[in-house]
Amino acid sequence: MKVICMYLPQYHTFPENDAWWGEGYTEWTAVKRGKPLFRGHIQPREPLSDRYYDLVKDGVETWKWQAELAKQYGVYGFCIYQYWFQGRQLMEKPMEILLAHPEIDLHYSICWANESWTRTWYGIEEEILMKQEYGEEADWRRHFEYLLPFFKDSRYIQIDGKPVLQIYRTFDIECLPKMLSCFRKWAVEEGFAGLYVVSGRTAGEQETRTQTVDGYYYFEPGYTLKHDFSAWHQLCYNGSVFVKSRLNKIKKKKMLERAIPAKWILDKITARDYSEENAFPGLIPDWDNTPRRSYKGLVYTGTSPEQFERALGRIAEKIDGKKLNYVYINAWNEWGEGAMLEPDKVKQHKYLEAIRRVVMQSDR
Repeated sequence: MKVICMYLPQYHTFPENDAWWGEGYTEWTAVKRGKPLFRGHIQPREPLSDRYYDLVKDGVETWKWQAELAKQYGVYGFCIYQYWFQGRQLMEKPMEILLAHPEIDLHYSICWANESWTRTWYGIEEEILMKQEYGEEADWRRHFEYLLPFFKDSRYIQIDGKPVLQIYRTFDIECLPKMLSCFRKWAVEEGFAGLYVVSGRTAGEQETRTQTVDGYYYFEPGYTLKHDFSAWHQLCYNGSVFVKSRLNKIKKKKMLERAIPAKWILDKITARDYSEENAFPGLIPDWDNTPRRSYKGLVYTGTSPEQFERALGRIAEKIDGKKLNYVYINAWNEWGEGAMLEPDKVKQHKYLEAIRRVVMQSDR
C-alpha cells in the first residue's frame, strides 16, 4: 500500500494574501485564532515543538524534515496543490524550492487545485478573488511547460512511464478532452509514455468522461458527506444544523452549528468497493475547520488515531493485490481544517505511527 498525503503550501506570505486577508497572513494565522466551542474541543491546535514553519524562509530545512518524517512512518509521498490561473500562480515557491533541491528524498506529484479563489463570509455575498478560466491551447502549453521540469524530476510519481497529474475538479473543465489530448501529446514528445490524469471524486459534480481521465481519487470527507451519506444521517445532521443555527440567532450565541460523528463517515468509506483498478481510496485523520470558519465550521467528532488505524487497515485489506494500491490521505498539513498528520502537542506522532503499523502489516 502506498500512502500519498495531500499537501498545502500556504505557509509563507505572498502579496495576494497580504491584500486579501491582511499583511503577514499565512495558514498559521488562521490556526492560531482557533477557539474551543464545546467541552473537550481541542483548539487551537499547536504544532509539536512550536514548529510554525515558513515554507520559503526555511523551506529547504522544512522539506527535509517533512521528507524524513514521511519516510520514517511509511508515507510514500505527497500530492502538492498547485494554484494555476492561466499563467498566474499562487503559492508556487515551496514547490519550486523542492524541485531545486534533489537531495530532498521525497516522492511527490502535483494536484492542480482548479477552483476560483473566493472570499466567503456568512451573511455576505461571495466575492471572487481569483477567477479560474481555462483559455486556449497557448494557455495549456504554458501550463504544461511549467509542469515539465517537475515531470522530469526522478522523484516525481509515475504510473507505467506516465507522470501522474491530479486535477481536483475535472468536471468544471468543459474543454478537458481537448486540453488533455494536448498535454498527452506533448508528454509523448518529451519522451514519456503519456500522462496519467487522476480526477478528484469530491463534494462537487462527478466526472463522467471516463475516456478522458485515467483514474480517480476520493477526496474525503467531502465525497462521502455529499454523495454517500445515508438518508437517516442526512436528516439528523440537517435537523441539528437547523436547530443550532436558529438558537444562535435567537440567543445571539456562537454555538458550533455543524458536527458529525466521524464514525458515520468512516463506516461509509471502509464499506465502499474499491475493486476498480484505477479508483484510489481516501481517508482523513481529523477534521475541524473552525479556525477558518468559527462557529459556522464543521467538526467531525470522535476522531482518534485508533479509529483512523482501523479504517486504514480495512482499506488496506480491500486493495490488497491491486497493482495500483494508492491511498490518498487528506492531509499532511491542512492545519486550518484540522486535517493533518504532522505531529501536534496533543496527538503527537500517533497518526503517523498508525500509518507505519498498517503499511508494515500490508507489506507482509
